[in-house]
Amino acid sequence: MDVCNGRRRMIRTPRSLRAYKRLIEAQNSNANIKTKPEVKREMGKVLRGLTVGNNKNSKDIDVPMEEDCFYMNFCKNESLAHAMVMAPRYSLLREVGRGSYGIVFEAIARRTGARVAVKKLQCNAPENVELALAEFWALASLEKKHENVVQLEECVLQRNGMAQKMSHGNKRSKQYLRLVETSLKGERILGCPEEPCYLWFVMEFCEGGDLNQYILSRRPDPRTNKSFMRQLSSAVAFLHNNNIVHRDLKPDNILISQKSGSPVLKVADFGLSKVCAGLGACGKDGDECPTAGGGGSGGNGTVNVNKFWLSSACGSDFFMAPEVWEGHYTAKADIFALGIIIWAMLERITFIDAESRRELLGTYIRQGSEIVPVGEALLENPKMVLHIPQKTRSTMSEGVKRLLQDMLAVNPQDRPDASQLKVRMDQVTCAA
Repeated sequence: MDVCNGRRRMIRTPRSLRAYKRLIEAQNSNANIKTKPEVKREMGKVLRGLTVGNNKNSKDIDVPMEEDCFYMNFCKNESLAHAMVMAPRYSLLREVGRGSYGIVFEAIARRTGARVAVKKLQCNAPENVELALAEFWALASLEKKHENVVQLEECVLQRNGMAQKMSHGNKRSKQYLRLVETSLKGERILGCPEEPCYLWFVMEFCEGGDLNQYILSRRPDPRTNKSFMRQLSSAVAFLHNNNIVHRDLKPDNILISQKSGSPVLKVADFGLSKVCAGLGACGKDGDECPTAGGGGSGGNGTVNVNKFWLSSACGSDFFMAPEVWEGHYTAKADIFALGIIIWAMLERITFIDAESRRELLGTYIRQGSEIVPVGEALLENPKMVLHIPQKTRSTMSEGVKRLLQDMLAVNPQDRPDASQLKVRMDQVTCAA
């Protein structure tokens, strides 16, 4: 176990690894923290929502809001005759996490008493808007649910004392279109410190923490490991079949739900994800974003995510594939990241993050006194042989070993795609 910076990166179209390292601006890894004094005023406030008949066909409806709560109160008129004011729907309880661009609260649904997670994102800069919209596009584009992908209940836009529920592809919403314009133009057109703009995401609450916390707080359990391997493979196959490349798979972004009694993994944090449908026929993402009506096609599109080339080098160091460091990659980068996660989980390979001081799961290559992410090491030396397993007393089966070697292949074409991975993972975990 070593000390190292496990950083999250986001940069456009690098041309070389050296240029990439010079230009990179690191973002802190998501980390759960204790409630700070400055956010205590958020506690106990009520998040209120507005239901509008059909957002896609209705006019752009804004209603007054009280402080940071969605308190709906408007005058009756014909244009709003079809709208309905709801009673307080969510009560914020406590802060449970804070990332590079948002705060996550535990909340209660007032009507059902169910616990939910509420993520508050301030759209105070184009890069924040881009991350928020990426998460919204990815989760809102899914026509079906998957038990291993976190569920989005609703997303509400708050600005200038107004609040509006966002719907996917709502071309009639001026606020939605202005968000897209902000992201595309890179201009700060959506408010100022006096009149901030926020997006609120209401999602299912995962009480078991993240994969780091769950694995490292318990004794090794082969049955749990096998279950987690199958669940992760199933989640990634579902996302790729729906034209979504996650691009930031890591234990921090894999949450645990224990509502059913047994742990269920939930892939979360889609801020760096890419919806590959509706981005143009060229198959390059560059600086493009989906248009107001763009996004995924619910798995019915013709896009092959394994042939859709992406050029925004992003992710977290220890989980980035070699080709991501170069800025020319496909969805196969998710397969590499998943291989690193599973390898670290099985052998409990960890490091201490220098900034958060947390022990994190992550596989690396030792070079002298330094540790280097596997993807970066393979980029510098493509002929390097990965020693899987690392530990001499490992109980890793030959089937799992061969599968990990294939998932971590230097050449993306030598890696299985997500559908192939799911089949092979089922086979090796049943045989092990």
